[in-house]
Amino acid sequence: MSSAVVTEKTVDSSAPRTMTGGEAAVETLKRNGVDTVFGLPGVQLDGLFNAFYENKDSIRVIHTRHEQATAYMADGYARVTGKEGVCVVVPGPGVMNASAALATAYACNSSVLCLTGQIRSDMIGVGVGLLHEIPDQLGMARSFSKFQKRANTPAEVPAALEQAIAATRTGRPRPTYVEVPPDIFFASGEVEIGSAVGKRSRSGGDPDLIARAAEALSSARNPLIYAGGGVLLANAGEELIELARMIQAPIIVSRNGKGVIDDRDDLSVGQLADKDLRPEADVILVVGTRFLGPTSEPLATRADQTVIRIDIDPEEIVRNGRWTIEIEADARAALAALVDAVSPDRALDAEKLTALRAMKARLQAQVESIEPQASYARAIRQTLPDEGILVGEMTQIGYWSNLGYPVYKPNTYLGCGYQGTLGFGFTLAMGAKVGKPDVPVVSVNGDGGFGFTLNELSTLVQHNIGLITIVFNDNAYGNVKRIQQVDMGGRQIASDLVNPDYVKLAEAFGVTGRRAETPDQLAQQLADSIRADEPTLIEVPVSQMPDPWKTLKLR
Repeated sequence: MSSAVVTEKTVDSSAPRTMTGGEAAVETLKRNGVDTVFGLPGVQLDGLFNAFYENKDSIRVIHTRHEQATAYMADGYARVTGKEGVCVVVPGPGVMNASAALATAYACNSSVLCLTGQIRSDMIGVGVGLLHEIPDQLGMARSFSKFQKRANTPAEVPAALEQAIAATRTGRPRPTYVEVPPDIFFASGEVEIGSAVGKRSRSGGDPDLIARAAEALSSARNPLIYAGGGVLLANAGEELIELARMIQAPIIVSRNGKGVIDDRDDLSVGQLADKDLRPEADVILVVGTRFLGPTSEPLATRADQTVIRIDIDPEEIVRNGRWTIEIEADARAALAALVDAVSPDRALDAEKLTALRAMKARLQAQVESIEPQASYARAIRQTLPDEGILVGEMTQIGYWSNLGYPVYKPNTYLGCGYQGTLGFGFTLAMGAKVGKPDVPVVSVNGDGGFGFTLNELSTLVQHNIGLITIVFNDNAYGNVKRIQQVDMGGRQIASDLVNPDYVKLAEAFGVTGRRAETPDQLAQQLADSIRADEPTLIEVPVSQMPDPWKTLKLR
């Protein structure tokens, strides 16, 4: 099993010295390469933020207007940099405000470290109702993190953070959580800062199972590969593509895995190809994905099909059944082992490639028949460079993009996974832009979702984050309204919205405001915004849009 370890404390370790718990936390973060944190200060964090002040030349603190934004920004930052994204919030309501974003990071296997305060250490669990007190805060954190720890003395702070960082680099990446009471942030004691946590080690899985899988793939007549976010997280795109070309296997990528293969490649066939290809496949390789269909339904296979599951998480492998060959392994190491073991002498099947191209073009044409979503998304794709990052949302353009938006490079299309968190996109995109300041980042929003965090426009300006935010405005929770009108017999309730003039709103915050009323205008405004590289909001007034799932007969 893949593991991360704390390296031996030799020349890199520090001799014990007297410091506060806050100083110990900041020194440990610095030792582990953290140079940016996203936080919102408060009384239980005063000792920590005092230490941040003393280290402001080495750690950038980006403060927000709401705790939710701290965790979303940390998530976006983590996804595009490959580093831990650190968010800092007060206890109680601060943690709960951040919990939706942490749940999203959990669903997307994102390496977010949440460092939070607590009430005074001698009052935890007493229940007298101190400021920001909630029962069993540590227990609550278990619902959105894979590791939880409280540091009860200054000396315990470094180990708690080291263990949290090690947990993000071990097995399946997911958020981790450390809480420190306010008196411990201020208290002084003898503290030893350990060496930096080791990088992720990579296990290729059981060699016998790899050999069995390689034999099955080598002899397959119609192999098929499903790849997901686990392949992206393992940085295993090159190994995946090399293996796929060796055995001429088309690749179906989940929405969390978009970008693991360039969508212009003939072997990248899109999620809708599942119905065409799965029934004909004799060997199916499933790597780093939950193996679900476009609408998140578990995919079924037949007894005569050989199914190979590779995943870093042994629980995920068997969640929806048992398979012919089950390999617990890092995706990159396992795929590299398969490349070495698979017979490379398969002749090129030109007819198969021609058929795949035709199927892919037919399916893409079906997706692009959905208007106006297709034209607006196409305007974005044609304007944004290959390395440009698009962050979707739970909105009509976002739904369409999950199926139809072409992605060319890893970690350039970010979503919210199975959480479906309305309002996640804007602030997650802010974190992505902080992580990749020299790359254009575009946030696609509906007016409903954007309303959740629009106050963070001020954060864009205060920290000079050059994000381009597009708001498609139909003055409604559009998906809900359409369902009520079409499926609920017109029984419309609580779905209309009253919105501001978004251009004036942007300008009131000091953000550049633009408006586009057609796809061509959007392309032009987006091109101008990319050149300006400044905080920008583009409003796009739209009317009700069609249901993509019904149009494609997916529901």
